[in-house]
Amino acid sequence: MEQGSAREGVRPAYAPGTFPHAPAEARVPEQARGEHTHSEPPAPRAVQRHSVRGQILDALRAALVDGELVPGQVYSAPALGARFGVSATPVREAMQRLSVEGAVEVVPNRGFRVSERGPRELAELAEVRALIEVPVMLRLARTVPAHRWSVLRPLADATVAAAAVGDRAAYADSDRAFHRAVLTLSGNEQLVTVADELHRRSQWPLVAGPATRRAELLADAAEHTALLDALIAQDLTVVQALVSEHFTGADG
Repeated sequence: MEQGSAREGVRPAYAPGTFPHAPAEARVPEQARGEHTHSEPPAPRAVQRHSVRGQILDALRAALVDGELVPGQVYSAPALGARFGVSATPVREAMQRLSVEGAVEVVPNRGFRVSERGPRELAELAEVRALIEVPVMLRLARTVPAHRWSVLRPLADATVAAAAVGDRAAYADSDRAFHRAVLTLSGNEQLVTVADELHRRSQWPLVAGPATRRAELLADAAEHTALLDALIAQDLTVVQALVSEHFTGADG
């Protein structure tokens, strides 16, 4: 199982050095430039900046997952801001958040370097996630009724749709959404938060080629569907086998 919503179709080609993930809303709104109409007063500046930063953060996360931000390379906030069509400030704020999450490192007077992750670190993350998630999933498999598992079907289907078009960023979102939904049934919000953060960290950066990646996504999406089928059927033997194999042999 790898890495909420799947995107439709394959992304169009884009020029090198650009980020197709940057949403149109990432452009600074008119109010942020001091322009507004008499009938609609401008929103508070802090709220606008937070909104832009959130959009830039989402775009940067997608660029990390897709490998558009290269591990080991340094990126400056002004240069990224120019590509996104915003000032350096929201980019710098988003990058600071990514540094807290471990995705990038601050390079004084230069910008931010994308963190390089080796197989050992990814294996360690998988091990910690297994220690947290596997016991919870097995407990839930014994206690949650079938009809509550059935409502998760659209989330499993979203991973399949993202895998079908090879959309790694959309798959990362849908995969985490599926895991969050499963763990939310435990009623432990702290567990959900910690597990989701570990899951996100395990998704950066990419290390394989596009062809292998797509095949892996399809296989992992199939695991989501198989796990959900087993949970609905309350087949604990199959659930245990799928969950255990997931965390010992996959990165999602």
